[in-house]
Amino acid sequence: MITRLLVANRAEIASRVFRTCRRLGIETVAVHSDADADLPYVGEADLVVHLPGTAPADTYLRIDLVVDAARRSGADAVHPGYGFLSENADFARAVLAAGLTWVGPQPESIEAIGSKIEAKRLMEAAGVPVLEAPDEPTDDDLPLIVKASAGGGGRGMRIVRRLADLPGEIEQAQAEAASAFGDGTVFVEPYVERGRHVEVQVVGYPDGVVVLGERDCSLQRRHQKVVEEAPAPRLPDGTRAALHEAARAAAAAIGYLGAGTVEFLYDQAADRFFFLEMNTRLQVEHPVTEMTHDVDLVAEQLAVAESGGDPTRVHESRGHAIEVRLYAEDPAADYQPQSGLLTAFEIPTGDGVRVDTGFAAGNEVSTHYDAMLAKVVAHAPTREAAARALAGALRRARIHGVTTNREQLIAVLTSPAFLAGDVSTAFLAEQLPETPAPTGRPEVAAAVAIAEQARAARTVQHGLPVAWRNVVSQPQVTEFTSATVEWWGGRDGYTVDGVTVVTASPNRVTLEVDGVRMSYEVAAGAADAYDVDWPGGHVALQRVPRFTDPADAVASGSLLAPMPGTVVRVAVEPGQQVAAGDTVLVLEAMKMQHTVSAPLSGTVSVVHVQPGAQVASGEVLAVVESEGDTA
Repeated sequence: MITRLLVANRAEIASRVFRTCRRLGIETVAVHSDADADLPYVGEADLVVHLPGTAPADTYLRIDLVVDAARRSGADAVHPGYGFLSENADFARAVLAAGLTWVGPQPESIEAIGSKIEAKRLMEAAGVPVLEAPDEPTDDDLPLIVKASAGGGGRGMRIVRRLADLPGEIEQAQAEAASAFGDGTVFVEPYVERGRHVEVQVVGYPDGVVVLGERDCSLQRRHQKVVEEAPAPRLPDGTRAALHEAARAAAAAIGYLGAGTVEFLYDQAADRFFFLEMNTRLQVEHPVTEMTHDVDLVAEQLAVAESGGDPTRVHESRGHAIEVRLYAEDPAADYQPQSGLLTAFEIPTGDGVRVDTGFAAGNEVSTHYDAMLAKVVAHAPTREAAARALAGALRRARIHGVTTNREQLIAVLTSPAFLAGDVSTAFLAEQLPETPAPTGRPEVAAAVAIAEQARAARTVQHGLPVAWRNVVSQPQVTEFTSATVEWWGGRDGYTVDGVTVVTASPNRVTLEVDGVRMSYEVAAGAADAYDVDWPGGHVALQRVPRFTDPADAVASGSLLAPMPGTVVRVAVEPGQQVAAGDTVLVLEAMKMQHTVSAPLSGTVSVVHVQPGAQVASGEVLAVVESEGDTA
């Protein structure tokens, strides 16, 4: 019987496993890197072991350090979570060799299916449909996709639409895979446009394999899942049954034990599917299966590890569950990852809404790991009701300090195409309407709140009205980077064209427009930053300073770091001619590589960084001078 469990992972997944352990009375051990020291999961554990460093290769990917942490903490079992070492057969063997219980499948099963290349051969022999990879790709085989053999999560994956681009995309995919998984092996296969990603949850017991329905995970960006749901919509009953049977055959072919997922690519137009991979671990999106089947998959993993478990319990599907991944990223800037301090982080739960997160207000979102902040899940009797409840929870959330994809998620959940079940891997690129601009006057509310904050800060003349003047000559002006507000103050209160200020305080303002009243919550942050939440949405406003420092100006043609990160490659040198769009350098942040391109055609006048350099957001990396500048 397991008495003390170490989770060889971090953040949300560690918190999730700890939750089941607390319910079962199992003590818990957390491991953390330097960057994760203050995250909630560290405080939730009974015992904690520090892994010095920040990079995954120095911490969570170090088999020796993790096993030693289990030994020193007195753990008698290890749960790998997902990502990092969760599908590493050598790690499983090291845990078992140390005399510990491994909460996962046998190392032989991990090894058999761990290489996507070998897994496809194995599945083909078991009668599971697979995609045939071309030996010598030609234009007729396009588009193609490059994939990492050892991992997932979108890292090490690249779509290729021109054969000339294939070598470069393979090189970048290899670099991403080596960084994320410690294995740079990649392979190439046909890319199915507008396919659907449908996966089947299995739990293997000594007496057989149980199938717990399927999930649709088609809505993706950068080959990473954004929205997942169970059951899969608009799936013919015969196809659903065939998918389940194929997944059962896949798991049985390797004598699989524990929770796992068999992933398929579904071509809806032809009503056919192909094996993609088998994940020998818990999936990020496992909550939708738990909520529709009334099952705790972590508890099932523990039961199988302890005694083999009980496969006879019936878990029938009920209702519909939808999960969204809340990322620290900017969809308007090609999903650029974001980092910084979460000054507010509140997502409502209850009434069928569940939140799995590894962050809280006051935590720093670092650049060292994945950009996911939380998984927000809703369960309801129907798909439409689940989508509505989930969109409502996201609208009521308060998230300040970093840009997120929340508004895009709401747009997805409320779009007619999604509600009709018309989903595919191309949805976000082709079917999602533009995220609507928030309705309301948040800039006016912020301007009034700023004036009230100034009133509250007075040390003298408390009785004077805000902005009172003996002779009124011109309005007050509050300027933000995205809007300018002109307003009048005095003994009659605030006057703003088209807006009536009903009540005002330093953090709450009620406005009336066209006879409709709406209240706004205004939170002041550092460096003249303001967050405004109201029933119409959320906006982050940056106040423009009255005076600027000339030293803050940057030269024309400067390439600024879009995010904090590490320089992994510099492709140019001073004096080199470049065309607009040419690669200047490559940054790595949040386990992904990001290309920084020349903004114009010209000459590289200076390069400020070298490979290995750590850079801050907004830092000048290089300067490209146009031909006119250099003449």
